[in-house]
Amino acid sequence: MLDLRERTFFGELDQLSNVELLALVLGTGSAGERVTELASDLLEAAGGLDGLVRLAPHGVAARRGLGPAKAARLTAALELGRRAAVGGMAVRTTLLTCFDDVVSWARPRFAPLDHEEVWLLGLDGRNALKVARRVAQGGQHGCALTTRDVLGPALRDAVSSIVLVHNHPSGDPHPSSEDVGMTRALVQACRVVGVPLLDHVIVARGGASSLFETGALD
Repeated sequence: MLDLRERTFFGELDQLSNVELLALVLGTGSAGERVTELASDLLEAAGGLDGLVRLAPHGVAARRGLGPAKAARLTAALELGRRAAVGGMAVRTTLLTCFDDVVSWARPRFAPLDHEEVWLLGLDGRNALKVARRVAQGGQHGCALTTRDVLGPALRDAVSSIVLVHNHPSGDPHPSSEDVGMTRALVQACRVVGVPLLDHVIVARGGASSLFETGALD
């Protein structure tokens, strides 16, 4: 029977379970525990992949049978996967014509994060994604953002319209009063410079919301 590494080289990587993929990253088990058992225990304790992504390196290292080396290897692999997902957005043409399109693009990238990030999505005249830039980053309880932080990059990139996206690490996608106030100010500023704000979308583990579709800006 093929082991996990052999199955990878025989083109079976997409057939491996989450436990088996995690076992490949960890490499070895611990005394009296196979690596697949170690991977299974870690996934269960973290509450699945979403929970694993949110674990800090020291949180992984503190678990029995792991330690700093395995923790560093695992968190590096997760970060590489996140960067690949974010970096791939510029490679292919992505049309963002509605709320669902924005959510499909943004939620896998940002909903699992344990800190808040705000991203500016600049669109061309066909509503295709032209550029995506992180314009603010904060902690678990939000981050400061001004209209200049958004409009400066948008004007430099010469986009036709913009969509603002940010995540709520709390898991609740409903907009806060700060979200509404900031977006109202941004709508007015966008009208002045002639670059319309099409939507402000919030993504979270518990779902997603649109400040325009919820009527929060009426």
